[in-house]
Amino acid sequence: MGRLRYDGTSEPILIDDATLAHLKVIVGTKLRRQESFMMTWHPREGGDTGRLTVWIHPAIPLQFLFTSAESLPVEKHRIEEMMRGLNATGELVIDDYLEPSVASDSTPRA
Repeated sequence: MGRLRYDGTSEPILIDDATLAHLKVIVGTKLRRQESFMMTWHPREGGDTGRLTVWIHPAIPLQFLFTSAESLPVEKHRIEEMMRGLNATGELVIDDYLEPSVASDSTPRA
């Protein structure tokens, strides 16, 4: 399970390595173009049962930590699908793109 640390102080976002590799391409592309956007997910750890949204901006530090030491392949169609969704709404909902085994762990807790 990989981690995306945003702003250097918040708890990392837990994301499977395959999704994190694709997310790295999407975020890198948007920030390289100086395009900020919202990113939303259901936290997997802690007591929060709702969704969390952050504003992704080029000035805010990001760190991608992969469990695997090997680079993972990215699938062009998956990148295109994620980018289409993001460009259509201005928001990237990570839960929509998680690997099935991780997505089942993200069900909100009561």
